[in-house]
Amino acid sequence: MSRGLKKKYETILARERTLANSIARAVVRPKPIGVWDIMIPMIFILNYLKGKHAKELFIQNYIFTKKLALQAALDMLQGGKSREEVMNAVRDKTEVVLKGGGGGVYSEQIRSKQMKEIAVLMDHYHTLLDTDGKDYDTLVVSAYGDRRTYTEFVKSLETCEKAVLEAARQTLGDQTDSAALIRLEEATARVRGAEINRIFGS
Repeated sequence: MSRGLKKKYETILARERTLANSIARAVVRPKPIGVWDIMIPMIFILNYLKGKHAKELFIQNYIFTKKLALQAALDMLQGGKSREEVMNAVRDKTEVVLKGGGGGVYSEQIRSKQMKEIAVLMDHYHTLLDTDGKDYDTLVVSAYGDRRTYTEFVKSLETCEKAVLEAARQTLGDQTDSAALIRLEEATARVRGAEINRIFGS
């Protein structure tokens, strides 16, 4: 991997993790502090570590599709692979997860919707990796040119993400934490809106 391509790859991945961390703060609610947490510090420490683990688990799940799409875009640029080849590789990787069970949460319906999300993300990352910029913001401006064009991409991505969430609702049924899914959608829109305002001005 060329030095410039590696730097852009790392910049994009870092941005996705930062965005996921911001969303996690709104979605993963900390456990209320109880009397035993105050009286026995070790219990507080254990609960705090559980909270940190839940947040990290959310981040890893949130960027799952992003990492697959980013690697696919890199494989196209660096390895000269076709769009069809990299998407087939993604299908193979997600099939492994599906066959692994995922605790009964990951379904073919979710996977099908994620493939559309990954395709949109892969084209986005391919565009960013193939342009010039010193950080994520300048890569976006260089690739998309103006607020309207970038906002159109964000809306198309959000449409795909909502389809994934709906598939998750159907898969989980009565076990769905609807309040958490609403917080997820609202936090995602808020964080991305703030990012657009930062990049292009409010």
